[in-house]
Amino acid sequence: MSARVCVFILTLSTLHGPRAVSGVLSGPTNVSLTSFNMNLVLRWDPPEGAAGGLVYTSEYKSRFTPYKTSCTNSSQLQCDFSSQPDSSISVYGKFTGRVRAQLGAESSDWVESEEIFLDRDTVIGPPNVSLISTEDTIEVIITDPVFARSTLKEAYGASNVIYNITHWKEGHEKEAVSRTNLLQSRFVLDKLERWTSYCVQVHINALMNPKPGEPSTPVCERTTSKPGVPWVAAVVTFLVIAVAAAAVVLAVVYRKRISNFLCPKDLLPQRFKEAPKSSMYMAMRDSHPPEEHYDPVSIVADDGSVEEGSPLQDTGTSCSLIVGES
Repeated sequence: MSARVCVFILTLSTLHGPRAVSGVLSGPTNVSLTSFNMNLVLRWDPPEGAAGGLVYTSEYKSRFTPYKTSCTNSSQLQCDFSSQPDSSISVYGKFTGRVRAQLGAESSDWVESEEIFLDRDTVIGPPNVSLISTEDTIEVIITDPVFARSTLKEAYGASNVIYNITHWKEGHEKEAVSRTNLLQSRFVLDKLERWTSYCVQVHINALMNPKPGEPSTPVCERTTSKPGVPWVAAVVTFLVIAVAAAAVVLAVVYRKRISNFLCPKDLLPQRFKEAPKSSMYMAMRDSHPPEEHYDPVSIVADDGSVEEGSPLQDTGTSCSLIVGES
């Protein structure tokens, strides 16, 4: 009888998958709370032998606050607590997460993660690196990774952020040279070989965080040849000077044409320049002014006196006009 009961129990357990003998749904496994660039993410695996249709509800709490629900009835196997709009997560807090599985009206027990300190346990991501080459030097410009909470220097303090630079000739990774414990986000690699390509990789550490930061993607840049003005700038300068000199020469050689083109003179048509040849015009041109004919006039008064050239006046006496012929 007892053997039959055991077989029945084993069969029931197999048929119901994640449910226990008591009918309670099994909880998620491998529950862990992680942080990358100051986010806070709970991750888990489904229950062993889980059937389809499972959903999950997850919560988190800090040292001083109770559990707060963040993701509800989610089919995902993780929950980003820091992405929630109403999340109150401090970069210096200590947090714990928990999750349970749900299938219809049934729910599993809560499964908790271990506690983590956000500033101490977060993984600092790779920075962005850009290079500027000048002669035999390469300037390394480092941009800090973007944090979900605060910034790198605000969270740890500028004096506690350490930059580590590794550089090597392209194709010679085994001969890499490291510059460590740098406090500035800009650094110049000097005394490099000219016309040589160098690759650079950077990772960041924080004194309060024992975990090493993730390295950046290697970036390569080639050094130049001659000191002074870069060759591109020199070529451009030469072309500008050559064009200006050519323009001056052309202006001197073709100055008259340019002047006539810019300031043209008003020219009369040729027919207006030539003198007219009509007979009337020629007669008028060669003619002399006509002679004027005049006769002398004498005025004889009644008393016999004669006045020549004097104006006539009303004297109350009569007079005679004698016109002589010339």
